[in-house]
Amino acid sequence: MFRTSDIVLIAVMVSAAALTYKTKREAEDQLAAVQKLQAQIRYEEDTIDLLKADWSLLTQPARLQKLAEIYKSQLGLEPLNARQIGGLDDVPMKPVNIEDLSSQRLGGMADNSGKEPSGDKDPVVTGSTVQ
Repeated sequence: MFRTSDIVLIAVMVSAAALTYKTKREAEDQLAAVQKLQAQIRYEEDTIDLLKADWSLLTQPARLQKLAEIYKSQLGLEPLNARQIGGLDDVPMKPVNIEDLSSQRLGGMADNSGKEPSGDKDPVVTGSTVQ
């Protein structure tokens, strides 16, 4: 009745259908995740737009002037005088101190000035392992 090749072909067809169903299901899951992310992005963009509108309302010059007048005594606010604005020439310069390095003793070969090395150890640590 059924030959071996028929059974093999039916098994291949069933496995192909199962693989197609699994792939379709994974694609639908990925599509749902993408749609969820797009919804979150739209929500965040709407929130940003709302915050920008709120910021523009809060920083209106007329509103800030009114608040400055109301809280002037509590905050100690006063109008800016022209004398309060300074230029670069008004900033004091920091003094520069340069050390004289020519009088300091140099370590290493320059200490001997062409003389033979004495038995004293060089006070400069060089990291050498030879003593």
